[in-house]
Amino acid sequence: MNAVSLLSPLLPGSTPPRDASVPPAVPSTVSNDLGTRLARTQDYDGVFAIVREAVRRTLHLDRPGLGLGLSHLPSSVGAYWPVTGNLIVLNEGLVSAMRSHAKSTLEFNAFVYVVLAHEYLHSLGYLGEPEVRRATAWVTRAAFGADHLATSLAEGDLWKLYPFLQEAPGGDGRSVRVVRGFDRESTASYIR
Repeated sequence: MNAVSLLSPLLPGSTPPRDASVPPAVPSTVSNDLGTRLARTQDYDGVFAIVREAVRRTLHLDRPGLGLGLSHLPSSVGAYWPVTGNLIVLNEGLVSAMRSHAKSTLEFNAFVYVVLAHEYLHSLGYLGEPEVRRATAWVTRAAFGADHLATSLAEGDLWKLYPFLQEAPGGDGRSVRVVRGFDRESTASYIR
């Protein structure tokens, strides 16, 4: 079986495995370096660099030049990416609630990773919600392994795993604050 046929179930517009498990035919991409980096990183750009690397390693897809905005959105919305846009908008209320409740840097970063990975996969063409949730779980399991916290979050429902998120302060999303220094990996050669 060639590399294209191994990846074909995960191309945009198609469906990854329903059980979100890594098919046995796909070589293991589990890497301790991504898990170590996720436990240490201190900003959105660091988490997003891990998202991009996990997607590159598993799906061999990349999209440079995305930005990040923060907005007070309804508590039922983790983030959004406007179709054809270049800005992921993250729910600032949920991020603040998670930062207050997380028991470790890893737990907070795993939450941000899952939300950003979900939106990043939307930007790569996974437009349907069930499809992008399966793809997020698949990529995360392939990148971190079955026992990693990020995998548990990606395979679960964040609002059931963290019921306090339902009570997070919300808003109407009218105001968006752009995060400076996001996706530096894509812009480092021309923005300093």
